[in-house]
Amino acid sequence: MRSVTPRLEKRWFLPLAGAFFALLFLASGCGKKATLPPLAGDAVMLAFGDSLTYGTGAREEESYPAQLAGLTGRKVVREGIPGEVSAAGLARLPAALDEHKPRLLLLCHGGNDFLRRMPKAEAAANLRSMIRLARSRGVEVLLIGTPEPGFTLTPPDFYAEIAKEFAIPYEGDVIGKVLGDGSLKSDQVHPNALGYKLIAERVAALLRKSGAI
Repeated sequence: MRSVTPRLEKRWFLPLAGAFFALLFLASGCGKKATLPPLAGDAVMLAFGDSLTYGTGAREEESYPAQLAGLTGRKVVREGIPGEVSAAGLARLPAALDEHKPRLLLLCHGGNDFLRRMPKAEAAANLRSMIRLARSRGVEVLLIGTPEPGFTLTPPDFYAEIAKEFAIPYEGDVIGKVLGDGSLKSDQVHPNALGYKLIAERVAALLRKSGAI
């Protein structure tokens, strides 16, 4: 009697091999880091957000945008409005892009939505719209996550999902770290000068990692 084993092995080997290489390809893609084009020395970065961008709790020169400018050697425009929710930020962004003509948008928004218990889905939609708006004008984006109030001080999952969706660099840890350390904050929801320094350092590190500087 003839053995059927070789024929069965051949029948199963090719599909299994194909599946293996497909999984290998997907795994390699998932491990890729978001990158940014290099920023020229005269490029403008637009730091856009609420009180965390404005620098509430510290002097203007101690805000994270001001300290980031010193770390990177690039101009960083501070466009933060204390108390602003993401819907108002979305309405304000076109004029800020027109005025400053940045090459990179540093987007840190949503905290006031959470404090006012507004729907997270609305904040996520507004952030997506801001990113699309910037992209439509040729502006790259770096996203900074804002924690929800609570014990963990972690941003909602939608920040990481948006960063993955648009393949943009994302800093999701630093603000929670700052607000969880009494030596780094001026009140319950705002950093002090040292806290803003840490934020600037983390953003600068991400800019280097992504290839922007």
